[in-house]
Amino acid sequence: MKYAFFPVILAGGKGERFWPLSRLNRPKQFLCLDGTDRSLLQATADRLLSLASGWENLWVITSSLIAQGVRDQLTELPSDNLLVEPEGRDTAAAVAWTSLEIARRYGEDAIIGFFPADHWIADQSVFVDTISAASQLAATTDAIVTLGIKPTFPSTGYGYIEQGEKSGIFDDLPAYHVNRFTEKPNRETAETFLSTGRFSWNSGMFIFRAGVVLKELRAYAPEIIEPLEKNGTDVYPKLPKKSIDYALMEKTGLAYVLPVEFGWDDLGDWNAIERLLKKEDNKNVELATHVGLDTKGAIVYASNPDDVIVTIGLEDVVIVRDGNATLIVKKDRTQEIKEVLKTLKSDSKFKELL
Repeated sequence: MKYAFFPVILAGGKGERFWPLSRLNRPKQFLCLDGTDRSLLQATADRLLSLASGWENLWVITSSLIAQGVRDQLTELPSDNLLVEPEGRDTAAAVAWTSLEIARRYGEDAIIGFFPADHWIADQSVFVDTISAASQLAATTDAIVTLGIKPTFPSTGYGYIEQGEKSGIFDDLPAYHVNRFTEKPNRETAETFLSTGRFSWNSGMFIFRAGVVLKELRAYAPEIIEPLEKNGTDVYPKLPKKSIDYALMEKTGLAYVLPVEFGWDDLGDWNAIERLLKKEDNKNVELATHVGLDTKGAIVYASNPDDVIVTIGLEDVVIVRDGNATLIVKKDRTQEIKEVLKTLKSDSKFKELL
């Protein structure tokens, strides 16, 4: 890495589509989901440490509800590098506050990268090379760089980025001006996107100089940045709840995209476990003691190794047993877990299940 780089882990998410394993005090980023003994948060920190040149330059922003859990999982993180939001206000507020803090400490030429805490990356070497290229672009150009994942199938679960004019080559990687960001498409639209060769998946990872993003936030999201500059985090609960995509990236003229390939998954729901761990010679993905008869295409998980899950004649389902809750859902309906949680939240007798 040629430039001083300050990676920031966005660790405030709830990961509701991984319920019942993911709970309010144990969100997805605290879970070990890839077959290792490292949580997603710890794996993200591991991945970024070499880019940060050590713990002193690594930052985390999270919610007050799980801040202690972050401290417990990342024991070497300096306390001053952990920003605790009084209340979650989505990623625009998180990016604005963290960028202000890093700019105050290191100046507006500091190069910052934002990375979700709950993503999976296959090839660390290619990932590092990609961040190096993005940092070079950010250091030499007024650019807000986003990493676009080259799509491998017409996903309807991701937003897309359309690349425009080529802006140059950075560490052997081409960079493009962004034409537009799109919401999650239907299947037909996703297939059209792939056929053009101009679209990539929106990874939610961004790299820029602190001064560049602060200037753009003042221009396009003054309702977020100005109260923070004037009054600090006391105004946090009153800030608009907006994503950085909506508040800034869809409006700025400084958006660039690097289409990249390093093996990536946002681990959005239980189906991601199958993408990571499925073996060709196994009918099911089993992270539990499972006895199955004529069951195939199932994802079976139990927190307690002593629990036995028995299935007969099931196909393409997710079964999760965690403590006092069991989830059984068709694989193509896992996105609806959040809807069920709304029902649980509305009834006080289910409070302990959240």
